[in-house]
Amino acid sequence: MSETQSLRVGRRTLTLHRQDKTLLPAGDTGDPITKGDLVAYHREIAPFMLPHLRGRPLMLERLPDGLDGARIMQKNVPAYFPEWIRRVKVPKEGGSVVHPVCDDTATLVYLADQAAITLHRWQSRASGIRHPDRVVFDLDPAGDDDFEAVRSAARQVRDLLDRIGLACGAMTTGSRGLHVVAVLKGRHTFDDVHDFAKEAAETLAAAHPDRLTTAMRKEDRGARLYLDVQRNAYAQTAVTPYTVRAKPGAPVATPIAWDQLDDPDLTARRWTIDNVVDQARTDPWAGLARKGRALGPARAALRDLKDQRA
Repeated sequence: MSETQSLRVGRRTLTLHRQDKTLLPAGDTGDPITKGDLVAYHREIAPFMLPHLRGRPLMLERLPDGLDGARIMQKNVPAYFPEWIRRVKVPKEGGSVVHPVCDDTATLVYLADQAAITLHRWQSRASGIRHPDRVVFDLDPAGDDDFEAVRSAARQVRDLLDRIGLACGAMTTGSRGLHVVAVLKGRHTFDDVHDFAKEAAETLAAAHPDRLTTAMRKEDRGARLYLDVQRNAYAQTAVTPYTVRAKPGAPVATPIAWDQLDDPDLTARRWTIDNVVDQARTDPWAGLARKGRALGPARAALRDLKDQRA
């Protein structure tokens, strides 16, 4: 195969490099995943993935030489990226960072050609960088073989959010657990949203102290599932729906319908680039993005609930 080849994507003609290069080893079945496989997947998944990417700063998890090489967590846009890729300058302590933003299929394919295997998104948009419109609860089990604890925790997070008036969806992470993602109006600061998520997680952990914990130190968790809310702080990121994880077999972070928690075959790595498109076509989070609510009433409802339990 030629070292380079041209591909027309929308209005752009991209020059792709070494499409036969292996990026990820095969899983239990199948063949190793090449850069060409990653490009083809991104072209196919683009209609389902782009709504979760548009307008959001990204951190790129790049593995130019696959799992055996360096893992580059890249925030700043390199100078060689084409000018047509959107950028957003984000303030940080002592300066700023220029993040890429993926608004179209051409950008998605270009990032795949750069071996950006996993895309990590901000919980806010470039147009309101300090005001997140997503809140993420990362359900991290104590062991890889304890997915039943993940299912149970996901239901508990959903039930709590439902009681306080926030709509949410669940997503396999492609790694170990699930994310529960709630939608907001985007009117409050990261500090407000992080404090709310921490309070909600602590409320759940207090109600189920034998099964759930908010302890950040692994040695303090024991066999309990960790309710991680750190992804809701300013400049933190979470894996994007339908992004590939840098693991054998190319598992994919995949939105699910709530009744799929009852599927005995469900695991964090249930879907891969070979089978996820059919799941995406079912639109598991249909209408969720339009159900954002203000954080203030939810915080008040959470505190009322805590008072009732006290």
